Amino acid sequence: MDFVPMASLLRDALARGYAVPSLCIWNAETIETVLRVAERCRAPVILMTGPGELLLSYAALADTARALARRHSVPAALHLDHGNSMEAVEGCLAAGFTSVMLDYSNKPFDENAAALRRVVELARPRGVTVEGEIGAVGRVDEVTGEGKGRTTLSDPDEARAYVAATGVDCLAVSFGNLHGHYREAPKFDFPLLARLREAAGVPLVLHGGTGTPPEALARAIALGVAKVNVASELNRALREALMGRWAAGQKLWVPSALHEGMEAFAAVAEKWLRLTGACGKA
Repeated sequence: MDFVPMASLLRDALARGYAVPSLCIWNAETIETVLRVAERCRAPVILMTGPGELLLSYAALADTARALARRHSVPAALHLDHGNSMEAVEGCLAAGFTSVMLDYSNKPFDENAAALRRVVELARPRGVTVEGEIGAVGRVDEVTGEGKGRTTLSDPDEARAYVAATGVDCLAVSFGNLHGHYREAPKFDFPLLARLREAAGVPLVLHGGTGTPPEALARAIALGVAKVNVASELNRALREALMGRWAAGQKLWVPSALHEGMEAFAAVAEKWLRLTGACGKA
């Protein structure tokens, strides 16, 4: 089926008490794998890509994703994650993405809000969902396991003002979550998350889903998280499958090695469709 606006998926998730996984894709193989697993699980899903993953132009990726999605019967959205410029957003809108994020969380509040207001003005007539971010979600260092980059917890008053000023459809928030692989259980501030949900009044987005314990994930969903981003775990599963075959001294015939890697990728995708409660919701 054709891609749907991400906002419609998030509204259903909030109404029925689950979250929609936003899974990182970058080529035909990853797109088809996610859609195949979602079809098997009867789950809605978000295909997520960003400047760091893009191998094709936004238009070529969108054309590929759209053609593959039409071969399946589950609702799916195509989302730009962490867009870093207005040009990237405009390119995705022209290409037919059904959701875009311009990440100006590292900018002053007024600049962030003004930019997202402009994105909403461009996206709304097309029926495209807009995600913003308030606060800043850092990253776990792959070597040390420590947080790196700027991390700023989201402020409920700023969240309320930001949604009012921009009209964004959903909001990425920082409440102890980090991108990357946690070395120990994350320390989520759930009371803060509850206040953010009440203040924002829109579906919340959890960036850095990888490594979130199931019980913490369930609590976050109960408090208003309707979209869960997963990238690092998918990337690691594929990478380790390929590296394991290489380390074992097996002949690296790329098509067969990639097939094994995509099976590992599929297992992680299915895990997150189940953890978020999305299975059976399509």
